[in-house]
Amino acid sequence: MLSSLGPVAAADGKEFPVVRDDLSAKDRKRVEQVVQPATAFQAPEQFERMQGGAGTSTKLVNRDALSQFNANLTFEQEETFKLGNALFRKLWVSSPSSTLASDGLGPLFNARACQSCHIKDGRGHPPEGAADATSMFLRLARPARTDEERQALEDYVIASLPDPTYGGQLQDLAVPGLKAEGRMVIAYQEQPVELADGSVVSLRKPSYSVADLGFGPLDPETTLSPRMTPQMIGMGLIEAIHPADILAHADPEDRDGDGVSGRVAMARDPATGKLAVGRFGWKAQNATVRQQSSGAFAGDIGISTPDNPASHGDCTLRQAECMALPTGVQTDLGQTEAPDPVLDLVTFYSQNLAVPARRDVDDAEVLAGKKMFYDLGCTTCHVPKYVTSRKAETKAHRFQLIWPYSDFLLHDMGEGLADGQKVGSANGQEWRTPPLWGTGLTEIVNQHTFFLHDGRARNLTEAILWHGGEAQNARDGFAGLEESDRDNLLKFLESL
Repeated sequence: MLSSLGPVAAADGKEFPVVRDDLSAKDRKRVEQVVQPATAFQAPEQFERMQGGAGTSTKLVNRDALSQFNANLTFEQEETFKLGNALFRKLWVSSPSSTLASDGLGPLFNARACQSCHIKDGRGHPPEGAADATSMFLRLARPARTDEERQALEDYVIASLPDPTYGGQLQDLAVPGLKAEGRMVIAYQEQPVELADGSVVSLRKPSYSVADLGFGPLDPETTLSPRMTPQMIGMGLIEAIHPADILAHADPEDRDGDGVSGRVAMARDPATGKLAVGRFGWKAQNATVRQQSSGAFAGDIGISTPDNPASHGDCTLRQAECMALPTGVQTDLGQTEAPDPVLDLVTFYSQNLAVPARRDVDDAEVLAGKKMFYDLGCTTCHVPKYVTSRKAETKAHRFQLIWPYSDFLLHDMGEGLADGQKVGSANGQEWRTPPLWGTGLTEIVNQHTFFLHDGRARNLTEAILWHGGEAQNARDGFAGLEESDRDNLLKFLESL
């Protein structure tokens, strides 16, 4: 913890204070008491069931459990949410089309709608059996080669450098008349892991390649990083966490000697041009929900927005056939294929998907599993709770006690999970700690239990056993537990 060490300097010399500037002294003391880690596990903590604060959804647990709006929105905001939902589900079509407000797809793309990737607003999946790869794709990046490129990366003007031919993402779909870029190929190798009690768990180690390349070879230095789409809940609340509360958990030099050295990810906020704390994306390369949303429009669907005005999507100059195709820009509507207020509405929708209420918070086995989660040191990275900023843009997100179970920092997760790809502040072995709320609803909502950035883990046990690097001690502690203790810890995670 760095809360007593004064301001933390960012990469460009800008300082981010670790003391919250949105609270009075009285409120600051109150918040510090509320977010203290649990020390007793005989009963749930106060308000623990309402893990998304006052906006927590208490709707029935079913396949729509992650698709509810924050319960504390106004009636007018509910309308805005529903308009954003309609656009989130909207199927875009190729140009030219008679549906002038819906054309502009691609020309190269991975999906026709946001909902196609973020299935039921939950997790994507790796291609399994007859399932397609829509909700998982390959990010492409290469090292810098010029001083100008190195400077752009150091200044966070860009998060990574695209492949010269295939751009920043491999698109496996294309509009009629155009070749797709290629298709992802995954080969799994089973690796048995013996636990302390003699039981054996098989982990599947993936390797990735690309087949049927449509525009020649990839650059020899381009790396492939698989990304499974994450769930959408609570993003506005994450955005409302005060930067000081994220910085307070950073310990890049491991001064406390616990083996965990989380680093703050830095990102450039396109809206202001200023450096900000990155908190979205598998490598925390984006500072805001809007930035994450506009990037998805551009990279996944090939739709231009005011924040990403390139109307040929991820096409590159080496893909002449792609660049020659018509776009969906209608000048009477705006200068992009999704002009204002499309991005505004989708952003609002993404910010206000409610976190579902916890289940079984007072169950004895769940409470025992929670204690085990703490005892193993899991909360060092999966920080349980925060109180959001009083200055949050949306009133519904202000001063809310939330339980995301993440520090939103970058951690070295070891060679086993490494993708070798540098993105923003993150190196090839670092990943942002993913929030755990909603984890237990994955099977109900998405009909699977695939976890981690590439879905290699087929259940929570495998996900934990893949932890390495800074999480090695916690992983080994889990592997050394008796079966009943492991089961209790899993029941705790499934209650989130």
